[in-house]
Amino acid sequence: MTQGPPHKLVAGYRRFRSKSYPAERALYQSLSEGQKPHTLVIACSDSRVDPVHIFGAHPGDLFVVRNVANLVPQIDLDGGRHGVSAALEFAVERLAVEHVVVMGHGQCGGIEACAIGLDKLESQFLGPWLEPLQPARAEVIARVGEESLATVCDQMELLAVEHSVRRLHQFPFVTEAIKNRGMQLHGARFSIASGILEWMNADGVFVPVVP
Repeated sequence: MTQGPPHKLVAGYRRFRSKSYPAERALYQSLSEGQKPHTLVIACSDSRVDPVHIFGAHPGDLFVVRNVANLVPQIDLDGGRHGVSAALEFAVERLAVEHVVVMGHGQCGGIEACAIGLDKLESQFLGPWLEPLQPARAEVIARVGEESLATVCDQMELLAVEHSVRRLHQFPFVTEAIKNRGMQLHGARFSIASGILEWMNADGVFVPVVP
């Protein structure tokens, strides 16, 4: 049985209606006729990492899909329900976004869970969801060892983004959009502690974006 909305949500909505909405009323009215976002952002569900705030976006600018550890899973054509794949298809095919950004972040709980070991994770759904991170974990541990969990997590956060960007190429409509209309794929990581945004170069190296 459902209950009324939480007090904090109602208070936030009332602030929105009294301040933000009146200032952007014309924008919302125009958006009611359709959306034309320029970028799809695949981000983590983490409550501390909001792409709209980080990129200073307005309503209608970004099409955002969020999940634990900002994953793009392997393409699966067996008829399962795949939220990321559906959002990706809609953004690329219907909305014709110009960019797709996979954005990771520091102190990611999903990354840490995989770094510690999915066999130690008591979870019905989270463990299977994080399986695509296993190759990144193996590669990082082969490179730096297992002594420092912080180091493993730091490197996995970057490599997991790179792997997800690579997996985007498995979707035929993505490669067609890149070829036919110049759509671009990107990887990034946001630091919660410092506010620094790192952007992935073509060679897989992450460099800070100049503020």
